[in-house]
Amino acid sequence: MHLSPDEVLFWHHGFLKLNATIVFTWVLMFALTVGSWLVTRRLSMGLERSRWQNVLEMVVTGIEKQIEDVGLKRPRAYIGFLGTLFLFVASASLSAVLPGFEPPTASLSTTAALALCVFAAVPLFGIEEQGLGGYLRSYAEPTVLMLPFNIISELSRTLALAVRLFGNMMSGGMILGILLTITPFLFPIVMTALGLLTGMVQAYIFTILAAVYIAAAVRNAPRKPAEAASPT
Repeated sequence: MHLSPDEVLFWHHGFLKLNATIVFTWVLMFALTVGSWLVTRRLSMGLERSRWQNVLEMVVTGIEKQIEDVGLKRPRAYIGFLGTLFLFVASASLSAVLPGFEPPTASLSTTAALALCVFAAVPLFGIEEQGLGGYLRSYAEPTVLMLPFNIISELSRTLALAVRLFGNMMSGGMILGILLTITPFLFPIVMTALGLLTGMVQAYIFTILAAVYIAAAVRNAPRKPAEAASPT
């Protein structure tokens, strides 16, 4: 039993290594890309819609509702990033039931990369909404004494995102592997089902935390003209 897909090597030459984390990350991204193309290539605006389009609309509507509940008033502006995060983590968890598939989220390198994406997206969305000066001033609120603490908060929460997701995904895989060696019948089935549920919960938590961080970065943004003109 291995602790991380990083330990599974498919090819190496000197310092160059191709491990399961890299391979299955690209396999998952390719599957998501092809799947999205297949679902969206024949979208219908009428009453008759395909089953996959209905599923897609439910997923998109659900993600938009959660983004709006967090406090982001324009969910369509963020669904591309946050929706992709959710689908990637959720798909990695669900694909764990496939024989031979190693979830890339069980590797700290993958979860660290996802956390760094959030780390980069928060200031980008904040600057887009508030401007560079407005966003930088938020680090000195409510007083300039908070500047170092706000900077430390940015770094620590990124680390927490990576370690939390990695720990939960890896622990589930380890427990399942141990139970397979002890009781190879009933308990692994139950733990696999529990692992799928845990993976979906982790995808939801990771996405909601990313949305909360973005909402905090754009909280002081002035309202858009369309929003200001809308009746209350």
